[in-house]
Order: sequence, then C-alpha cells, then structure tokens
Amino acid sequence: MTDDIGIEVWRGGVNTWECDEMGHLNVRFYVARAVEGLVGLASAMGLADAFHVSAGATLLVKDQHIRFLREARARAALHMTAGILELGESEARILQCLFHSATGEMAASFQTIVTHATAKDERAFPWSDHTRALCETLMVTAPERTGPRSLTFGPPRFEASLAEADRLGLVRLGAGAIGAMDCDVFGRMRPELFIGRVSDGVPALAAARGRDKSLDADRPARVGGAVLEYRVTHLAWPRAGDRFALRSGLAGVSDRTQHIVHWMLDPETGRAWGTAEAIAVSLDLDARRIIPISEAHQAHLRERVVPELSA
Repeated sequence: MTDDIGIEVWRGGVNTWECDEMGHLNVRFYVARAVEGLVGLASAMGLADAFHVSAGATLLVKDQHIRFLREARARAALHMTAGILELGESEARILQCLFHSATGEMAASFQTIVTHATAKDERAFPWSDHTRALCETLMVTAPERTGPRSLTFGPPRFEASLAEADRLGLVRLGAGAIGAMDCDVFGRMRPELFIGRVSDGVPALAAARGRDKSLDADRPARVGGAVLEYRVTHLAWPRAGDRFALRSGLAGVSDRTQHIVHWMLDPETGRAWGTAEAIAVSLDLDARRIIPISEAHQAHLRERVVPELSA
C-alpha cells in the first residue's frame, strides 16, 4: 500500500537503456520524469496549455532539490504524485514523489520552485484567481524524508563564473554544445540535461583526484557511485547552439559521503547557466550497499577540498 501524496501525475517504468553502469536508473531520467509530471500538475492548476508550443505562459524550473531514497532498476514499475507546498505571487514550491508501484516504497522526492512566466521571454507574472483557487485544492504537506538533509534551499553560497572556476582550479568535467534534441518546445535546454551531463563527466572528476588503492585495502571488487541528494539551480536557459563548460570541485567529505559542487558555465560570456550540489557515495555494486570512506582516504580527499565551496 502506497502513501501517495497529492494527485497522480505520471505512471510508467524503467527501461534498460535508461540505466547506467551502476545498474540503476540514471539521474537524468529521474528529472525527466519530474518534468513530465510537472505537465500533469500544471493541468490540475488550470494551465493545461502551459507546455504546448503555442503557450503564452509556462512554468520554469528555477530551483530543484532531489532526494534519492530507493534504487530503481530495469523493469521497475513506477508512478509519481504531486501537490503544492507553497504558493507565492508568481512562484510555487511543489512536491513530487516517485514511488515503486509494486511495493509503495518511495524511490525519490523532488521539491521544486517553479516560476509562472511568459513562454517567450521568461518574464514572471502573477497567477490568475482561477489558478489560485485550484491550487488551494492541491496543497500538501511534505513528509520529513522528502526534505533537504545534507543540503539546503538557502541562497547559493558562491558566485559561479568561468573566471571564478579558473581561480579556484575547479576540475574540467565536461564541455560541449546544446543540440536541438536537447531543447523543449520553447527552444530552451531541458532541465534534465544539466544533471545528465554532470553524470556523464563524473569519471573525469574521480580521475582528476586520483586514488591510492592502498588507502582502502578492504575495498570491494566492484565499486560504483551513487547520489543521495541533489540541488540544482537554473540561472539562465541555454538554447540550441549555445556552448557549455562544466567545472566541479569537492566541497567536503565525511566518513560516508562526498559533497561535490558543479557549475554549468557559458564559455562565451563566462556567466553561469546553473549550479548544482550533490551528496555522493561509493556503492558496492554486488551488495548494493554504501561503502564507508576510510580515515586514510578521507585525509586524501580533504587535501582536495576547495574551501571557498564549503564556506
């Protein structure tokens, strides 16, 4: 029996091709499902045309916090419910919960701040009285396990830019350009692309740090990585043909986790397209358990922490 929260906005499953080398659903597809579920919630808010190519107004994802609570592997049946936590003049904080349909266990939760804005030029404007009335019927309360744990929803603690990334010596995680297939119906980069490109570049981050295998003598034979928590802030929306550069740094380490910061930057202007923070762990791919970080390995990693990212 599932403790569904709000209304159902999406139902489906996990395809094999959506799973990564860790054997579970890749982070980009969690976000893709959340974006698809947002379309369903918008309809319940009286904004059924918000994601049509001809829409005059839409919902822009501004800030998103994600908790990954239970792995989703190939062939898993999933469904998503959603509701509204807070409603401002032109913004809303929404809650989306992704469940394993067979067991009712929560796979992930999303708390997302969206802006009601003109579809063409991203200009925020107030909700209509009709939408406000509908939103009153969609209000929910967030269970404790769906909120921030190691990350916060406060203002970003740093000013991201290409110049600042160079000054701090942040690792070059990835680079490329936004393609037409990477964009939504309005020509803006789809929200899942940022987190997806970060995922693609994570091996480069591990390689840049280096690791002495003697620091973890009892390390399992097959080791991968996973993220427990993510916060992604979208500052601007690249379009097809725009370039991006990903720069990353370590902000902190504990006996089980690493706090990693990622910046998606515009190489042409040096400004930030967006920022992200992740709480990552090493995963025993056979036992499917988190691997503790030895004291020696923690000391090795702390030498690579960028203090300005952890302030």
